[in-house]
Amino acid sequence: MGEKKYKKSRFNAMSHTDSGELILFNSYTGAIATFSKEEEGTVVAALKGETISDQELTKNLHEMGFLVSEQVDEMLRAEFLHQTQHRTDALHLSILPTEECNFRCIYCYENFPRGKMTDQARKGLQRFVQEKSTVLKNLSVSWYGGEPLLALDVIGELSESFIASSKENDVDYSAEIATNGYYLSVEVFQQLLDWQITRFMVTLDGPEDVHNSRRVHREGGKSFQNIFDNLLEIAKLPGDFEMHLRVNFDNSNLGSMDSLIDLLSEHFAGDPRFQMYFRPVGRWGGKNDEHMPVCDSHTADTKVFELSESALQKGLNMSSYVENLLTPAGAVCYCAKPTALVVSADGSLHKCTLALDEEINQIGQINEDGSLDLDYDRLAFWVTSGEEKDEVCQSCFFRPACQGNNCPFYRKATGQQPCSFEKKQIKKVLNLIWQKNILLQKG
Repeated sequence: MGEKKYKKSRFNAMSHTDSGELILFNSYTGAIATFSKEEEGTVVAALKGETISDQELTKNLHEMGFLVSEQVDEMLRAEFLHQTQHRTDALHLSILPTEECNFRCIYCYENFPRGKMTDQARKGLQRFVQEKSTVLKNLSVSWYGGEPLLALDVIGELSESFIASSKENDVDYSAEIATNGYYLSVEVFQQLLDWQITRFMVTLDGPEDVHNSRRVHREGGKSFQNIFDNLLEIAKLPGDFEMHLRVNFDNSNLGSMDSLIDLLSEHFAGDPRFQMYFRPVGRWGGKNDEHMPVCDSHTADTKVFELSESALQKGLNMSSYVENLLTPAGAVCYCAKPTALVVSADGSLHKCTLALDEEINQIGQINEDGSLDLDYDRLAFWVTSGEEKDEVCQSCFFRPACQGNNCPFYRKATGQQPCSFEKKQIKKVLNLIWQKNILLQKG
């Protein structure tokens, strides 16, 4: 047997830490590895196809996917990975238990056409999951709105039914919720944990005055202090959960970010459960769109990670969402996955929560008996709009992670590749992940 020949993976990305160490990332395996300054020369030589004497290092580079056998067709690998998105043993439901909200955020794209979920939709969902769980391995639920905690009873009824069906059929069940946090008292939080909801997203757009001017209570009252008090009480609780503190920014509140980070650092630094997630405001279809001072694309791309780095340096954790986006298929939007459905309060079915009123997003209805009426032509639009038709996406190093489908709605609206912030700023992301790991090791 001759010596095995390797080549550099086409899905590699390379960067350096602040201290000069080499970082490698591979989007097909999701591997991230750090190498010392002394190892860098040998690693780079191996990636260039040179034979190195350190066979253990060669083995490790191969196992992590940075080196692949010369016979491997990585384009074929990527195509096969894309096909695995059509698996039938997984289901992700994004459920709107109510479409009403107690806030009127200035950048909101919703028009609150419906209130609490109908009895028919609730019964249909329970029966659908009960039947579907007999063939599932994984069931994940994301609770959205409106403000989902306005319908806590619906969340409870459906959660208990989903948990029972999953337990009966040995299905791995997980759940998360996006809430404005106004009603997230300790009592409500504990109840949600009992319903196996362990991942939370709460938005704070600045210190009190700034937040209150952007995330406005529908009755005119202030919202910040109530939310912040809830978070402070939750931080006192033991146990494992993730609290993602989302910050939506544009040109009007960027100047307040340092003050917000300082405030959050004062109370949540050192607690890895509280994690920062910065994202730019976009024109998402709301009535204030034309007046929104959105950041230009360069500012948006850079500020996401500048703010994340600032938070890390002040002891705050970075959201695990960022790292998850670097895993195989991790940056594929839920609406592009055949295994994902959005269920509105009236039982209508969609793919995207940002475009509920778009005709192409009206894909069907769930019936009271649990059966689904689906428009497969509209469904196909969402799940076949990425790498199959885009040569740029097919040749990209990030292809296994996003598969050209980071945001099908963006592609539809602009005709451009919907590249994620993480892909466009991959070197900064890798350095931030390194910083995060250093922080966690110290903590």
